[in-house]
Amino acid sequence: MDTETPAPQVWPTLRATDARALIRFLVEAFGFQEVVGYGEGEFVAHAELAWPEGGGVMLGSVRETAPGRWRGEPGTFSAYVVTADPDGVHARAVAAGARITTGLTETDYGSRDFAAADPEGNHWYFGTYPGAPRPVPSRS
Repeated sequence: MDTETPAPQVWPTLRATDARALIRFLVEAFGFQEVVGYGEGEFVAHAELAWPEGGGVMLGSVRETAPGRWRGEPGTFSAYVVTADPDGVHARAVAAGARITTGLTETDYGSRDFAAADPEGNHWYFGTYPGAPRPVPSRS
């Protein structure tokens, strides 16, 4: 299998009460790909799930943290995931039993979107909007 290290990017992170079950759900219902998972038994110290169209998320089992540190409480995460095929992702999510919170819709800014909740209560938004154009970096 050929592998390559992705270019630097933003990796949203979340915690889960049952991380192994959440990973299975995200793979089956939405089409994420599990790239790596560290931990023993049901405990997931760190997992990375790639989105086939670019980017991904990192997640792990909920755990006690030092006071003042971000705990990432399960069910408090939300993400917008860009896809060229929201209808296909929607159909896959419905077939896997995902709870659709907003059906397929056309937005006033030209995106086709839908939203779903995962079993932990996190909110996932899928759509065609790739973000606003960015300035080209100057080459000096």
